[in-house]
Amino acid sequence: MLKNYAIILASGAGIRFDNDLPKQFIKIAGKTVLEHSVEIFEHNSLIDEIIIVITPEYRTLTEEIILKNNWTKVSKLLNGGSTRKESSYIGINSIKDKEANVIIHDCARPFLNQKIISDCISALDEYSAVDVAIKASDTIIKVQDNIIDAVPHRNSLMRGQTPQCFKLSAIKKAHELSKDDNNFTDDCGLVLKHKLCPVFVVEGEIENIKITYPLDIYIADKLFQLKKSTLPEDIPLENLRNKDIVIFGGSSGIGRCISEIAQKNGANVFITSLSKGCDISQFGQVEKFLEKVYCRTKNIDCVINTAGVLKLGKLADRSVSDIRKEFEVNYLGSIHVAKASIPYLKESAGALLLFASSSYTRGRALYSTYSSAKAGIVNLVQALSEELINDKIRVNVINPARTNTPMRYKVFGKEPEKTLLNPVIVAKKSLKVLLSDITGQVIDVRNNDD
Repeated sequence: MLKNYAIILASGAGIRFDNDLPKQFIKIAGKTVLEHSVEIFEHNSLIDEIIIVITPEYRTLTEEIILKNNWTKVSKLLNGGSTRKESSYIGINSIKDKEANVIIHDCARPFLNQKIISDCISALDEYSAVDVAIKASDTIIKVQDNIIDAVPHRNSLMRGQTPQCFKLSAIKKAHELSKDDNNFTDDCGLVLKHKLCPVFVVEGEIENIKITYPLDIYIADKLFQLKKSTLPEDIPLENLRNKDIVIFGGSSGIGRCISEIAQKNGANVFITSLSKGCDISQFGQVEKFLEKVYCRTKNIDCVINTAGVLKLGKLADRSVSDIRKEFEVNYLGSIHVAKASIPYLKESAGALLLFASSSYTRGRALYSTYSSAKAGIVNLVQALSEELINDKIRVNVINPARTNTPMRYKVFGKEPEKTLLNPVIVAKKSLKVLLSDITGQVIDVRNNDD
């Protein structure tokens, strides 16, 4: 079986980006663009090795990033050339296999999804060259001297993305035949110029944007806030065996389902809630419960907070004390759980899991305090994941759609069951997140098939 090499091109100077720091080292959602892009391939089970091609001036910074992240698939760090074409060839030429699959990706596209990578590798079973593209939504015009020369029919046009993927022998030959031609910024273009083989097109995603201009950073930041992280499908819940798990809000709803499933799979689960005497709006009570668990187990692997309250009303019509209480539970409660958990999770290199709501993306009338608190939790998770990365603590947030829980029933009354998520589905996804190695991610649970 051929090995799959990912070559990440991170050697661009970012002239159009207009920033002192190259765009691959700009931070978005707590991580550099380089980190986001490398992690996509690090987490893909089909990728065997990752080769990073960089600007020589930033070699030391890149080495620090590699060490910090403990990536296991990065096998080469190469100084790039003065052009994209030259950098691409440096990466390709470093592969000594007689034949292999080569997946070349622009570092400036940190939203590539796992399906596109898998589809490209699958297509290489039949084709020697594969491109990724999406249909053109805008009218494309051909211009000469500021005068429209032609308006090609949009149905035959697509917008190219990366990765571009090849059999090693094909792309090596294309570069060797084009040594003196510097008019290309596209590897597939080299293959087509010399008519080496057909180039198959895998459908891309509109979210797979390239960060080119300063405005793109703001767009990317919002996309990361809304991003749905994809979990590996092969995480067995049996891996929960002997894990020590603490659940705040574990007496009902999603928390109760998490507890029951975890215990069935051999975990040691310790639940508390307001009804059991622990008010998460009181930091001392959170500290006390965690101390109690630790005294018994001498270990805490995972901490989950599902506790929350949901109240209806216009801000102008609610009392300040009522608003404050809701905020103290829904937002400060998560901060209390996170802060009190850190010493224990440092010791175990464990995981913290908080809960948002689909209302975090846009505030909803009559639920302004609830929506804003949930938006705050997402930002809290993204910030904590960066703060705690060197402590090897993973921090994530579950974002379930409307879920069939007692809290929802009390607020909305009876609703058609088919319009609501089964809390068991949310619970299973939550436990798989705890067992995964992802951090700083918003994990959507949108339907009962997730």
